[in-house]
Amino acid sequence: MTSAGGAAIAALALLLVPGTAPAANPPAQKAAPKKATALVSRPLYVTEAPIVMLKDLDSGAILFSRGADKRFAPASMAKVMTAYVVLDLIKSGKLSRDTIFTVDEATWKKWNGSSGGSTMFLRPREKVSVDELLKGLITVSGNDAAAVLAVGIDGSEEAFVKRMNEVATQIGMASSRFGTPNGWPDGGVTKVSAADLITLADRLIRDHPAGYTRYFAIPKLQHGTSPDGKPIVQPNRNPILGRFVGADGLKTGHTAEAGYCFLGSAKRDGRRLIMVVAGMSSEKARRDEAERLMSWGFDAWEGREIVPAGAKVGKLDVGQGARPTLEAEAAIPVRMTVPRGYTGGYRATLRGLSPVPAPIARGTRVAELVVAPDGLPPQTTPLLAASDVATGGWTDRARTGFYRLTGL
Repeated sequence: MTSAGGAAIAALALLLVPGTAPAANPPAQKAAPKKATALVSRPLYVTEAPIVMLKDLDSGAILFSRGADKRFAPASMAKVMTAYVVLDLIKSGKLSRDTIFTVDEATWKKWNGSSGGSTMFLRPREKVSVDELLKGLITVSGNDAAAVLAVGIDGSEEAFVKRMNEVATQIGMASSRFGTPNGWPDGGVTKVSAADLITLADRLIRDHPAGYTRYFAIPKLQHGTSPDGKPIVQPNRNPILGRFVGADGLKTGHTAEAGYCFLGSAKRDGRRLIMVVAGMSSEKARRDEAERLMSWGFDAWEGREIVPAGAKVGKLDVGQGARPTLEAEAAIPVRMTVPRGYTGGYRATLRGLSPVPAPIARGTRVAELVVAPDGLPPQTTPLLAASDVATGGWTDRARTGFYRLTGL
């Protein structure tokens, strides 16, 4: 099997033993004859929610899914996409948290609190940092914050939305399209799926862990002053933050079409779950369903670590590089998610493009570890490049050719 670019997809059976890390470059092994494996009884979850999805981040296991591919208007959950784009720009050095943007009159008129929905109460001509705007964007769902970020970064909301859609495509949000940076009703342009929202949350938490920690669990925001001169303090809109142990993100949304929705995440005992519920009839129904789904995910399932964080999982060939091979590593512990009390075994396979084209930056996704527990669907966790590999010269390519022939 080959990709469009001609690189083969390498699959290397690792045959891991529970509780041990794989060798740095394990030899390929011939799979033993398959034994008949009975399907494992999955824990039962009953819900009336029309759109639900629950994923274990560390293993990639989908624990529950209903209506995950149905497209709907996400409302303020679109702000998570805006946050991802901004955090990406900060990570790449193209933007600083300390950068100051000025709230222009047109943006203020469009998105002030009297006409623009949720707001962090920015004032016309106010100078505010990217850091503060991100806090307002996530904590109090500020439509004004989203617009000021968009205009400050790209000159207009339309130009920023184009960037949002390009990034969404890059990270694999195949069925989503954005028409605004804040999710305000736009005639049906902005549509997402629960599966895409799970992908977005997964990538944000993995790609920007410090940003996630900094912005998504702030209990309240103080910004602006009321007409009588008192500070304006608003609570975080997350319905389970402070109620459900381990909850630390992400965003709510509400539209007449999709009802009350929530993209949420929580971490307990090293396990992180990401969930979407949509189509709920009220704020209370949304909150209760989110808590019940998260409780079921943590109580009925367990995660068993099979690869520790930082472990080198295997080697991949490098094309046109200064070195012939590259080690892939687990950025976070890789866990196999199974029903609590599970007694079966599993098989693990390293899968990735080979050769990986140089240059390669440390931390780039280069492969994935596919874990197949007996009787359960495969679970997939991304693996990252353990080091930088620069583009090689002709001597490097000659050395690589010799390595390919001899293994030396």
